[in-house]
Amino acid sequence: MDNIQYNASQQASSNGLHIHYDSFGRQSDPAILLIMGLGTQMIHWSDDFCKLIASHNLHVIRFDNRDIGKSTWLTDYPVPNLWDFLGNSLFSRKINAPYLLDDMANDTLGLMDALSISHAHLVGASMGGMIAQCIAIKAPDRVKSLTSIMSTTGDRSLPRARAKVSAKLLKPAPKQLDEYVKHNLKVWELLHGPHFTFDASRIEQVIRYSRERGFNPAGVARQLAAIIDSPDRTTNLRQLDLPSLIIHGDDDPLVPVECGIATAEAIPNAKLQILKGMGHTLPTQLWQQIVEDINLISKR
Repeated sequence: MDNIQYNASQQASSNGLHIHYDSFGRQSDPAILLIMGLGTQMIHWSDDFCKLIASHNLHVIRFDNRDIGKSTWLTDYPVPNLWDFLGNSLFSRKINAPYLLDDMANDTLGLMDALSISHAHLVGASMGGMIAQCIAIKAPDRVKSLTSIMSTTGDRSLPRARAKVSAKLLKPAPKQLDEYVKHNLKVWELLHGPHFTFDASRIEQVIRYSRERGFNPAGVARQLAAIIDSPDRTTNLRQLDLPSLIIHGDDDPLVPVECGIATAEAIPNAKLQILKGMGHTLPTQLWQQIVEDINLISKR
Protein backbone atom coordinates (compact mmCIF):
# COMPACT_ATOMS: atom_id res chain seq x y z
CA MET A 1 0.00 0.00 0.00
CA ASP A 2 3.00 2.28 -0.34
CA ASN A 3 1.44 3.72 -3.48
CA ILE A 4 -1.49 5.24 -1.54
CA GLN A 5 -1.28 9.02 -1.72
CA TYR A 6 -0.94 10.86 1.60
CA ASN A 7 -2.25 14.42 1.82
CA ALA A 8 -0.50 16.25 4.65
CA SER A 9 -2.37 17.63 7.65
CA GLN A 10 -4.08 21.01 7.48
CA GLN A 11 -6.49 23.21 9.44
CA ALA A 12 -10.03 23.96 8.28
CA SER A 13 -12.46 26.52 9.70
CA SER A 14 -15.59 24.74 10.88
CA ASN A 15 -18.49 25.77 13.12
CA GLY A 16 -16.41 28.63 14.55
CA LEU A 17 -13.47 26.32 15.33
CA HIS A 18 -10.28 25.12 13.68
CA ILE A 19 -10.41 21.42 12.85
CA HIS A 20 -7.15 19.62 12.12
CA TYR A 21 -7.27 16.87 9.46
CA ASP A 22 -5.29 14.89 6.93
CA SER A 23 -6.26 12.39 4.25
CA PHE A 24 -5.26 9.30 2.28
CA GLY A 25 -6.02 8.42 -1.32
CA ARG A 26 -7.22 10.34 -4.34
CA GLN A 27 -9.36 13.39 -3.65
CA SER A 28 -11.43 12.49 -6.71
CA ASP A 29 -12.61 9.28 -4.99
CA PRO A 30 -15.74 9.20 -2.79
CA ALA A 31 -15.03 10.72 0.64
CA ILE A 32 -15.11 8.66 3.82
CA LEU A 33 -14.73 10.46 7.16
CA LEU A 34 -13.27 8.65 10.18
CA ILE A 35 -14.54 10.02 13.50
CA MET A 36 -12.60 8.99 16.61
CA GLY A 37 -13.81 8.41 20.16
CA LEU A 38 -13.56 9.99 23.58
CA GLY A 39 -10.23 11.66 24.27
CA THR A 40 -8.53 9.98 21.31
CA GLN A 41 -6.85 11.85 18.49
CA MET A 42 -7.08 11.19 14.78
CA ILE A 43 -3.77 9.29 14.88
CA HIS A 44 -5.57 6.48 16.68
CA TRP A 45 -6.86 5.68 13.20
CA SER A 46 -3.59 4.01 12.19
CA ASP A 47 -1.95 5.13 8.95
CA ASP A 48 -2.01 1.54 7.72
CA PHE A 49 -5.71 1.17 8.55
CA CYS A 50 -6.44 4.38 6.61
CA LYS A 51 -4.38 3.17 3.65
CA LEU A 52 -6.25 -0.12 3.67
CA ILE A 53 -9.56 1.71 3.33
CA ALA A 54 -8.13 4.06 0.68
CA SER A 55 -7.01 1.03 -1.36
CA HIS A 56 -10.72 0.44 -2.09
CA ASN A 57 -10.89 3.69 -4.08
CA LEU A 58 -12.08 5.81 -1.18
CA HIS A 59 -10.70 9.18 -0.09
CA VAL A 60 -10.08 8.75 3.64
CA ILE A 61 -10.24 11.84 5.85
CA ARG A 62 -9.41 11.65 9.56
CA PHE A 63 -9.51 14.58 11.95
CA ASP A 64 -9.19 15.66 15.57
CA ASN A 65 -12.48 16.34 17.30
CA ARG A 66 -12.85 19.63 19.17
CA ASP A 67 -10.99 19.82 22.49
CA ILE A 68 -8.32 17.27 21.58
CA GLY A 69 -5.16 17.01 19.51
CA LYS A 70 -4.50 19.95 17.20
CA SER A 71 -8.10 21.09 16.82
CA THR A 72 -9.44 24.01 18.87
CA TRP A 73 -9.41 23.57 22.65
CA LEU A 74 -12.39 25.26 24.27
CA THR A 75 -10.42 26.58 27.23
CA ASP A 76 -13.04 29.21 28.14
CA TYR A 77 -15.66 26.52 28.76
CA PRO A 78 -16.20 25.06 32.27
CA VAL A 79 -14.63 21.72 33.12
CA PRO A 80 -16.86 19.07 34.75
CA ASN A 81 -15.28 17.49 37.82
CA LEU A 82 -15.36 14.05 39.42
CA TRP A 83 -18.30 15.00 41.64
CA ASP A 84 -20.34 15.94 38.57
CA PHE A 85 -19.73 12.49 37.08
CA LEU A 86 -20.41 10.70 40.37
CA GLY A 87 -23.67 12.63 40.75
CA ASN A 88 -24.71 11.50 37.31
CA SER A 89 -23.73 7.90 37.98
CA LEU A 90 -25.49 7.69 41.36
CA PHE A 91 -28.47 9.99 40.89
CA SER A 92 -28.77 10.41 37.09
CA ARG A 93 -28.19 14.15 37.46
CA LYS A 94 -27.31 16.12 34.35
CA ILE A 95 -23.76 17.46 34.20
CA ASN A 96 -24.68 20.67 32.35
CA ALA A 97 -22.18 19.91 29.61
CA PRO A 98 -20.87 23.03 27.83
CA TYR A 99 -21.59 21.35 24.48
CA LEU A 100 -23.32 18.20 23.22
CA LEU A 101 -22.72 15.52 20.60
CA ASP A 102 -24.90 17.51 18.19
CA ASP A 103 -22.38 20.35 18.39
CA MET A 104 -19.59 17.93 17.54
CA ALA A 105 -21.72 16.65 14.63
CA ASN A 106 -21.90 20.25 13.39
CA ASP A 107 -18.09 20.38 13.52
CA THR A 108 -17.95 17.42 11.14
CA LEU A 109 -20.55 18.90 8.81
CA GLY A 110 -18.60 22.18 8.86
CA LEU A 111 -15.43 20.30 7.91
CA MET A 112 -17.32 18.75 4.99
CA ASP A 113 -18.42 22.24 3.93
CA ALA A 114 -14.86 23.56 4.16
CA LEU A 115 -13.63 20.69 1.97
CA SER A 116 -16.52 21.08 -0.51
CA ILE A 117 -17.81 17.57 0.28
CA SER A 118 -21.54 17.47 -0.39
CA HIS A 119 -22.01 13.98 1.06
CA ALA A 120 -19.72 11.29 2.47
CA HIS A 121 -19.48 7.86 4.00
CA LEU A 122 -19.15 8.09 7.79
CA VAL A 123 -17.23 5.71 10.06
CA GLY A 124 -17.30 6.43 13.78
CA ALA A 125 -15.71 4.54 16.67
CA SER A 126 -17.23 4.71 20.17
CA MET A 127 -18.06 8.41 20.75
CA GLY A 128 -17.29 8.86 17.06
CA GLY A 129 -20.10 6.41 16.27
CA MET A 130 -22.46 8.54 18.34
CA ILE A 131 -21.39 11.66 16.44
CA ALA A 132 -21.86 9.85 13.13
CA GLN A 133 -25.36 8.84 14.21
CA CYS A 134 -26.16 12.48 15.07
CA ILE A 135 -24.99 13.58 11.61
CA ALA A 136 -27.14 10.93 9.91
CA ILE A 137 -30.16 12.04 11.95
CA LYS A 138 -29.77 15.79 11.35
CA ALA A 139 -28.42 15.73 7.76
CA PRO A 140 -29.32 12.35 6.16
CA ASP A 141 -28.94 13.82 2.67
CA ARG A 142 -25.22 14.30 3.35
CA VAL A 143 -24.54 10.70 4.43
CA LYS A 144 -23.90 8.00 1.83
CA SER A 145 -23.46 5.27 4.42
CA LEU A 146 -23.10 4.99 8.19
CA THR A 147 -20.72 2.65 10.00
CA SER A 148 -21.02 2.76 13.80
CA ILE A 149 -18.29 0.79 15.60
CA MET A 150 -18.39 -0.22 19.31
CA SER A 151 -20.95 2.51 19.96
CA THR A 152 -24.46 2.94 21.33
CA THR A 153 -27.79 4.76 20.93
CA GLY A 154 -27.67 6.77 24.15
CA ASP A 155 -30.43 4.64 25.74
CA ARG A 156 -29.70 4.82 29.50
CA SER A 157 -31.39 1.45 30.13
CA LEU A 158 -28.70 -0.44 28.19
CA PRO A 159 -25.90 -2.22 30.08
CA ARG A 160 -23.03 -0.04 31.30
CA ALA A 161 -19.28 -0.42 31.34
CA ARG A 162 -17.72 -2.97 33.65
CA ALA A 163 -16.96 -1.42 37.04
CA LYS A 164 -13.23 -2.15 36.78
CA VAL A 165 -13.03 -0.28 33.47
CA SER A 166 -15.04 2.72 34.68
CA ALA A 167 -12.84 3.03 37.77
CA LYS A 168 -9.66 2.85 35.68
CA LEU A 169 -10.88 5.49 33.22
CA LEU A 170 -12.00 7.92 35.94
CA LYS A 171 -8.68 7.68 37.76
CA PRO A 172 -6.52 10.71 36.84
CA ALA A 173 -3.50 9.82 34.75
CA PRO A 174 -0.07 10.55 36.26
CA LYS A 175 1.63 13.73 35.04
CA GLN A 176 5.15 12.32 34.82
CA LEU A 177 5.65 11.00 31.26
CA ASP A 178 6.84 7.44 31.92
CA GLU A 179 4.17 6.87 34.57
CA TYR A 180 1.59 8.38 32.24
CA VAL A 181 2.58 5.97 29.48
CA LYS A 182 2.52 3.00 31.86
CA HIS A 183 -0.94 3.98 33.14
CA ASN A 184 -2.37 4.38 29.65
CA LEU A 185 -0.86 1.13 28.41
CA LYS A 186 -2.77 -0.65 31.18
CA VAL A 187 -5.97 1.16 30.17
CA TRP A 188 -5.60 0.19 26.51
CA GLU A 189 -4.74 -3.40 27.40
CA LEU A 190 -7.85 -3.58 29.59
CA LEU A 191 -10.00 -2.21 26.76
CA HIS A 192 -8.33 -4.52 24.24
CA GLY A 193 -9.14 -7.69 26.16
CA PRO A 194 -7.35 -11.05 26.30
CA HIS A 195 -8.41 -12.65 23.00
CA PHE A 196 -6.10 -10.92 20.52
CA THR A 197 -2.40 -10.29 21.12
CA PHE A 198 -1.89 -6.81 22.52
CA ASP A 199 0.74 -4.92 20.51
CA ALA A 200 2.18 -2.96 23.45
CA SER A 201 5.05 -1.50 21.41
CA ARG A 202 2.77 0.00 18.76
CA ILE A 203 0.28 1.34 21.32
CA GLU A 204 3.07 2.86 23.41
CA GLN A 205 4.25 4.80 20.36
CA VAL A 206 0.74 6.16 19.82
CA ILE A 207 0.39 7.09 23.51
CA ARG A 208 3.71 8.95 23.54
CA TYR A 209 2.96 10.76 20.29
CA SER A 210 -0.55 11.68 21.48
CA ARG A 211 0.85 13.14 24.71
CA GLU A 212 3.34 15.24 22.76
CA ARG A 213 0.84 16.19 20.03
CA GLY A 214 -2.18 17.43 21.95
CA PHE A 215 -3.06 16.01 25.38
CA ASN A 216 -6.00 17.93 26.92
CA PRO A 217 -7.56 16.34 30.04
CA ALA A 218 -10.06 19.22 30.41
CA GLY A 219 -11.25 18.57 26.87
CA VAL A 220 -11.70 14.87 27.60
CA ALA A 221 -13.91 15.75 30.58
CA ARG A 222 -16.00 18.07 28.40
CA GLN A 223 -16.34 15.38 25.72
CA LEU A 224 -17.46 12.84 28.32
CA ALA A 225 -20.03 15.33 29.63
CA ALA A 226 -21.30 15.76 26.06
CA ILE A 227 -21.88 12.00 25.80
CA ILE A 228 -23.67 11.84 29.15
CA ASP A 229 -25.94 14.87 28.63
CA SER A 230 -26.88 14.13 25.01
CA PRO A 231 -30.37 12.65 24.51
CA ASP A 232 -31.28 9.10 23.54
CA ARG A 233 -31.11 8.77 19.73
CA THR A 234 -33.20 5.58 19.42
CA THR A 235 -36.43 7.15 18.14
CA ASN A 236 -34.61 9.28 15.56
CA LEU A 237 -32.44 6.37 14.43
CA ARG A 238 -35.64 4.50 13.52
CA GLN A 239 -36.32 7.16 10.87
CA LEU A 240 -33.06 6.60 8.97
CA ASP A 241 -33.08 5.23 5.45
CA LEU A 242 -29.46 4.72 4.42
CA PRO A 243 -26.95 1.86 4.22
CA SER A 244 -25.84 1.20 7.79
CA LEU A 245 -23.30 -1.14 9.35
CA ILE A 246 -22.95 -1.80 13.06
CA ILE A 247 -19.68 -3.41 14.20
CA HIS A 248 -19.20 -4.51 17.79
CA GLY A 249 -16.98 -6.87 19.75
CA ASP A 250 -18.62 -9.55 21.85
CA ASP A 251 -16.15 -8.84 24.68
CA ASP A 252 -16.39 -5.04 24.84
CA PRO A 253 -15.82 -4.03 28.49
CA LEU A 254 -16.63 -0.33 27.99
CA VAL A 255 -19.67 -0.31 25.68
CA PRO A 256 -21.21 -3.79 26.07
CA VAL A 257 -22.25 -5.68 22.95
CA GLU A 258 -25.93 -5.20 23.84
CA CYS A 259 -25.44 -1.53 22.92
CA GLY A 260 -24.35 -2.47 19.40
CA ILE A 261 -27.27 -4.85 19.05
CA ALA A 262 -29.66 -2.09 20.16
CA THR A 263 -28.16 0.28 17.58
CA ALA A 264 -28.65 -2.25 14.79
CA GLU A 265 -32.22 -2.91 15.93
CA ALA A 266 -32.99 0.82 15.93
CA ILE A 267 -31.75 1.54 12.37
CA PRO A 268 -33.94 -0.03 9.66
CA ASN A 269 -32.15 -2.72 7.65
CA ALA A 270 -28.82 -2.13 9.40
CA LYS A 271 -26.26 -4.90 9.04
CA LEU A 272 -24.91 -6.13 12.39
CA GLN A 273 -21.42 -7.60 12.57
CA ILE A 274 -20.46 -8.99 16.00
CA LEU A 275 -16.76 -9.85 16.12
CA LYS A 276 -15.70 -12.64 18.44
CA GLY A 277 -13.05 -11.72 20.99
CA MET A 278 -12.97 -8.01 20.11
CA GLY A 279 -13.02 -5.61 23.05
CA HIS A 280 -13.09 -1.81 22.82
CA THR A 281 -10.23 -1.42 20.34
CA LEU A 282 -9.63 -2.29 16.68
CA PRO A 283 -7.20 -5.25 16.76
CA THR A 284 -4.83 -5.37 13.80
CA GLN A 285 -5.89 -8.99 13.26
CA LEU A 286 -9.41 -7.75 12.36
CA TRP A 287 -8.50 -4.78 10.18
CA GLN A 288 -8.91 -6.67 6.92
CA GLN A 289 -12.38 -7.94 7.84
CA ILE A 290 -13.53 -4.57 9.20
CA VAL A 291 -12.32 -2.72 6.11
CA GLU A 292 -13.96 -5.25 3.79
CA ASP A 293 -17.26 -4.75 5.62
CA ILE A 294 -16.92 -0.95 5.44
CA ASN A 295 -16.15 -1.21 1.71
CA LEU A 296 -19.20 -3.41 1.10
CA ILE A 297 -21.57 -1.03 2.89
CA SER A 298 -20.09 1.93 1.00
CA LYS A 299 -20.93 0.23 -2.31
CA ARG A 300 -24.62 -0.38 -1.47
